[in-house]
Amino acid sequence: MSTDLKEALFGYTLRLGDTSLVLGHRLSEWCGHAPELEEDIALTNVALDLVGHARMLLTYAGELEGKGRDEDRLAYRRDVFDYRNHLLVEQPNRDFGHTIVRQFLHDAWAVELYGRLCASTDETLAGIAAKAVKEVRYHVRHSGDWLVRLGDGTEISHAKVADALGRLWPYTGEMVERDESEQALVAAGIVPDPAELKAAWTARVEAVLNDATLDRPADGWMQKGGRRGEHSEHLGYLLAEMQFLPRAYPDANW
Repeated sequence: MSTDLKEALFGYTLRLGDTSLVLGHRLSEWCGHAPELEEDIALTNVALDLVGHARMLLTYAGELEGKGRDEDRLAYRRDVFDYRNHLLVEQPNRDFGHTIVRQFLHDAWAVELYGRLCASTDETLAGIAAKAVKEVRYHVRHSGDWLVRLGDGTEISHAKVADALGRLWPYTGEMVERDESEQALVAAGIVPDPAELKAAWTARVEAVLNDATLDRPADGWMQKGGRRGEHSEHLGYLLAEMQFLPRAYPDANW
């Protein structure tokens, strides 16, 4: 693999790992606070799955980088502007309906992405995807079922998820945008074409929104910046909590 291609793959893998890690932490905030016991356990399990995906991806990113940084160093020793996660996943939980909308928009993307990454010409990335896709298939079914239940439920539940959909939709464009570094990865058969991914994500999302009696927001101006380390104010607070212990006691052995 050429140096340029390895650098592009490092950036791509780091972005996926950061996205899974940040969303996993966001979901973990629901532990002990979900509207019912079964859902409390379900959200926690999804969070654990996402952190597991992040571990695999960040470990591989560290290997590609070749600077001796392992999963923990990448997770806990980088500042806000070094993170490359999608802006969508760092948005606050707000309420349960808002969390479900955010989760579904991500899950619909993740299941299409990892399904395609299973055919990657990069064996390591394909292996990670093969493990992750089994779990994200459950994730998208879980969040999709809840979105239909809330959207086609009471006036209040419908209004809450409709409002959340409008708030979060501008963050979805970043998930399927294509940059120059990604073009080489697509050409090498390492990652799927974002245009193909966008079409599949759109079809999946529209089908569930229709069942949920929700109108798809119009595509307009989209929030961007996460890929460049330009984040909302929310990520700083999240990392301050997530990284406190390893930064307070660096290199501690447990």
